Amino acid sequence: MSLPVITTFAWVPEFARGFVRDIRPRWACEEVSQPYEVDLIRDAKTPDYKRRQPFGQVPTYRDDAVDIFESGAIVLHIAERAGKLIPTDPGARIRAIQWLTCALNSVEPFVMALPINDIFEADREWSRARHDKVVEDLEGRLADLEASLGDRTWLDGEVFTVGDLMMVSVLGGLRGTPVLGGFPALAAYVARGEDRPAHRKAMADHMATFAEPAAA
Repeated sequence: MSLPVITTFAWVPEFARGFVRDIRPRWACEEVSQPYEVDLIRDAKTPDYKRRQPFGQVPTYRDDAVDIFESGAIVLHIAERAGKLIPTDPGARIRAIQWLTCALNSVEPFVMALPINDIFEADREWSRARHDKVVEDLEGRLADLEASLGDRTWLDGEVFTVGDLMMVSVLGGLRGTPVLGGFPALAAYVARGEDRPAHRKAMADHMATFAEPAAA
């Protein structure tokens, strides 16, 4: 049986390092003790690659059974393949999937709106005026999430699941901004997730990709 392969970029600008979504399947593999290989690409827009990922994005993932894209689907597949990170109890299982979906659909768009506005569209004349509204909407969403988390260790209690992996990864997109400072319970939640040995290993391996210039 061959090792799973995660495809990601050989190089990204410095501001993007630590945020590329290959961290998510890397982290999942580390959590379930699944060795994997990495396929580094420089161009995600080639016809060959877009046959695997229609939008020319990373990551993609393949193993002996599947060849898939979208980080949420990949993380869920890794968990189900290993029988870890996802409960066997039907109710707890669907709640873990619920939180994974929530992270991607209900939280990440608000998180991503901030760098889109402040970095990628910073040269637009309306960007500065829009900043306060972007932050207001994001803080409203974070307030709801913090209220739901309450005093629990993880989103569904004391067990770390795919839902937490994805939510911590999404909220990690706020690293380097002051936004989480207003939400101490969420900040502590993210810190717990990022302090897990599997996350530290995944992040270190991700960052090591950029330690030396990629071959042309």
